[in-house]
Amino acid sequence: MNLEYKDFERILNIGIELCREKDRNKLLASIIENAMQITGCDAGTLYLYQDNCLVFRIMKTLSMDISRGADGEPINDMPPVTMEESNVCAYTAIHREIVNLPNVYDSDRFDFIGPKKYDSLTGYHTQSMLVIPIENNENELLGVLQLINAMDENGKIIPFDRQYHITIRSLSSMAAIELTNLAYVEELKAQMRSFVAAFATAVDERTPYNGMHTRKVAEYSGILADYINKKHASGDCEEFFDEERKEKLLLAALLHDIGKMVIPLRIMNRATRLDKDIEQIEERFKLLAAYYEIDFLKCRITQKEYDDYIRELEDGLDFIRRIDTVGFLDDENYEHVQSLSKKSYIKEDGTELSYLTKRETDCLSIRKGTLTAEDRKQMESHAEMTGKILDKVHFRKNYSMVPKWAADHHEYLNGTGYPNHLKGEELGIETRILTVTDIYDALTSVDRPYKKPMPRPKAFEVLRSMAKEGKLELRLVDWLDEALKEGME
Repeated sequence: MNLEYKDFERILNIGIELCREKDRNKLLASIIENAMQITGCDAGTLYLYQDNCLVFRIMKTLSMDISRGADGEPINDMPPVTMEESNVCAYTAIHREIVNLPNVYDSDRFDFIGPKKYDSLTGYHTQSMLVIPIENNENELLGVLQLINAMDENGKIIPFDRQYHITIRSLSSMAAIELTNLAYVEELKAQMRSFVAAFATAVDERTPYNGMHTRKVAEYSGILADYINKKHASGDCEEFFDEERKEKLLLAALLHDIGKMVIPLRIMNRATRLDKDIEQIEERFKLLAAYYEIDFLKCRITQKEYDDYIRELEDGLDFIRRIDTVGFLDDENYEHVQSLSKKSYIKEDGTELSYLTKRETDCLSIRKGTLTAEDRKQMESHAEMTGKILDKVHFRKNYSMVPKWAADHHEYLNGTGYPNHLKGEELGIETRILTVTDIYDALTSVDRPYKKPMPRPKAFEVLRSMAKEGKLELRLVDWLDEALKEGME
């Protein structure tokens, strides 16, 4: 048989297809399917070399309508082939040599007890066989391709033509190179995932309350991406997250707070306005009480003045302790803080001891939350730092947007977010998803020291209110709500 131009054209096209295929299972299936079509054979088995054995990966027999392993499902009922030269496939793997047998029943070169037993049990007749090693461009053995029973135009079993040796081996080599490239890509992805996981763990472990935040944002982002795919399938959304796009979204979610690595723990872990600084105020008020007692004992002040000062200190400290933990500071209490901050004691040497330092006054004057304007500015810098840190990391071309999505998670659609006040179309859907899921977890988290967790319905009220202000995309808020409700049912 002589190969014609159309045969070469077909082979080249198959080679091109193999090079384009990025799915490992499909690539493996393509090797055996194309080899069987080119040689016109009835059956084939693809083995992969693993742990010094040949493992059954794909088995096909057209005449018996058998197809196993093509979708990636393991063939567990077939024991691996040991690397012994008496087995034709093992021999091919060991010597990297093509074996072409016109009739296995006439050959005493190899042990064919297995195929003969299979034939007796199934009624199949194994006759001609072509066995080809699969090697990559680094001469590494990836597996073995075993083709069985070449057929002529009338369906009669014939020997495999020797012209197929170079043809099938060439296709196998091209496929092997692509398998190796896919393995390299998967290795790089695995390395990147491990790097991201390490960073996420470092951020979460740095502060107790942040222990689950990063992973929860990634979890909620994945749930929302899956729900978007559901909406896409029903024609209600133009966006779709394939496996790679979803992976990139989840990587961005795991990296979104990496900038918190540089935020001081005194800001990160502040549970109240004063946090541990209240201990300094308590010690100072004890000192002030002692000074007033000395003044009384030395007759510098009267009994009534002394009693008034002590009562003022006790009332002031009770007020500070209460204000330290309130959620919102109203005008009356704000003015009381300012009044208290102006009080001081003049010591014998003329130096002044204020009841409150400027820092303490600023902390107690916070209207809402636990951070001063300066602290909040430093805390918000984590988004910018996320971008700076990730700019130092090389991301593959397909993952080049991951750092931007991560760094932009505090940007709002109306431009009121930070750090760059981006808005509208400047924010891709990945960033919009991260913003929604980040806020949702912050509202509902049970481990924040400075606030109680918000019930889910109330949290979505807040999110919808932010959407109405133009900060968030309303449909993403609604879809996350719907997705979480589905998960609870």
